[in-house]
Amino acid sequence: MTEPVSRSRRRALQLLTGMPLLPLAGLPRHAVATLEGQPLRYRFGGMAAPTLAQPAQMAEVFVASTLTRGSVADAPTYALGYETFFLTGDSVPRTGGGRVVAGGYFDIHNAPIPDASAPDKRQLFSDCPDGMSLLQVPGARSPRRGHNRLFAVVQFEYASKNAAGESMLRLLPSPIAVLTLDQHRQSGTLSLVSYAPVDTRSVNGLWITCGASRSPWNTHLSSEEYEPDATTLASNARFKTFSQNLYGDPDKANPYHYGHLPEVTVHPDGSGSIRKHYCMGRISHELVEVMPDARTVLMGDDATHGGFFMFIADRARDLSAGTLYVAKWLQKSAEKGGAADLKWIRLGHASSEQIEALANRCRAADIVDVKTADPSDPAYTPIPFSGKTQWVRFVPGQELAAAFLETHRYAAFKGGSLGFTKMEGTTLNARDKIAYSAISSVQTAMTDGSGGIAIEGPLAGMVYAWKLDGGQADDSGAPIASAWVPVSGAPLLLGEDLTTPDALGNLAHPDKIANPDNLKFSEAMRTLFIGEDSDRHVNNFLWAYNVDDGRLSRLLSCPSGAESTGLQAVGDLNGFSYIMSNFQHPGDWVLKEKSTRLHAQVHATLDPIVAARYRGKFSAAVGYLTLSRRVRPG
Repeated sequence: MTEPVSRSRRRALQLLTGMPLLPLAGLPRHAVATLEGQPLRYRFGGMAAPTLAQPAQMAEVFVASTLTRGSVADAPTYALGYETFFLTGDSVPRTGGGRVVAGGYFDIHNAPIPDASAPDKRQLFSDCPDGMSLLQVPGARSPRRGHNRLFAVVQFEYASKNAAGESMLRLLPSPIAVLTLDQHRQSGTLSLVSYAPVDTRSVNGLWITCGASRSPWNTHLSSEEYEPDATTLASNARFKTFSQNLYGDPDKANPYHYGHLPEVTVHPDGSGSIRKHYCMGRISHELVEVMPDARTVLMGDDATHGGFFMFIADRARDLSAGTLYVAKWLQKSAEKGGAADLKWIRLGHASSEQIEALANRCRAADIVDVKTADPSDPAYTPIPFSGKTQWVRFVPGQELAAAFLETHRYAAFKGGSLGFTKMEGTTLNARDKIAYSAISSVQTAMTDGSGGIAIEGPLAGMVYAWKLDGGQADDSGAPIASAWVPVSGAPLLLGEDLTTPDALGNLAHPDKIANPDNLKFSEAMRTLFIGEDSDRHVNNFLWAYNVDDGRLSRLLSCPSGAESTGLQAVGDLNGFSYIMSNFQHPGDWVLKEKSTRLHAQVHATLDPIVAARYRGKFSAAVGYLTLSRRVRPG
């Protein structure tokens, strides 16, 4: 006679013994499952990096990693795989009817932007899918029997080139779209139903949307990086071309409308609405992480002479008003990535409505006077800015505009440590109260003290761990209303530069991270997922790092020349969990200057394979990791 099984134990047994195609965990976020009172452990088995012995593995997405679910020796192990929803440039069903080009570009009137250099004047489309959020919307139902309705928001950073091979970087308004997906109730498999471009007219279009995250209230938090410099607008040919492509007028776009944090809300019909939060600082937004209080936001800043910024909203689940802070780095050591305590400087408090009104009417001269050579005038303050020194004088009475529209300059002026280089993704380990940030590369601004930081570190970059705490005060002594404030930091993982390239051409150790970019932490798996954007690895990789046992496992290899993007570790969605993963610009070879040797060994062999697989290197993939088969029974 079978003994009764408790509900929680039955659920744990289902997780261990089921054979789904796709789910990786099936646990609620922040939960720890147990089996017979023991933690349910997730162990990723890493794979070797691909080589020219099998060139197709280097030219396509390659996965030969595994996942073991359970702590016992005979726990089941599954091979991982990869599935795509589409390649950019594919014609896919449009939500509401008809067809649409995946990753296609649209102007402010939602008309397709043609590629004038193409013989057929085809619509321009991106080869750079980036931030992605998989989510479930209350009230959404699939008409297909045996399926649940899910959605994913996907944004596209830029297009590498047009049909003539001319660079299109920063020349086009970034598209963003809602994917309607069906989830099979038994297997968890996701299938694309339709694609809905988000109408961005209300936010003046989008500028270079890079990393993204899902908010605790189930929205997509986007980004606009490399904010255009309003002080050099007259000579900014790229921004004028962007304005022409967006508005049909090279002088209509306003630089102060870009460099903010857009938020997309998905509706049950598969459409999406968007707004921009102008009160979170105009910086090189990468991807942000909202803390469990649903008010505190830690923000990456993908810039040279960038800062570590924090925003604390007035109300939970509402980013439309709050207080902006920048960190001051109090260095404790310089070796191996260094270590520091942090103090926080208050830059200002504002609502999005206030700052948008200022953006609409202000020009750079209304806010700040900038000199690029020393004016020998004490009214001007030297600051580090974008790899150089500038001298600034802010217009009296315009402190609010300075803090939120000229954030980089004002934060440096106020004493913030604007010395980070390419601080990219940020994510949270809530149980240990630690945040992680990707420092993609430790370069001049972090080593020379120009921005208040002077450390030793690899060009291959590192992942930093920030201890979080409450009871903190800002530079004026006023309390900071958050229990999730970063107070100190030190490296968790370091890349390793090679003194000479290896046989394949790698400039950094292939079995360690190099130039980390995307970061996502899974509470259930106790695993930090790391996606690379490296010019030091011949292939960029997606890694899994277990924070308890320190095991680093290579999960996926992108096509050579491509960057790992779109990373998201999703908790329980109808009993299934997912690792979302995209890549961008396959076959973007680095063949000149100091990195001449990076792709020199592989270019001739791989270029025709990449071109054949990805539409002449104009396309890239949006997809997710799967469990493809059991390789060891439990």
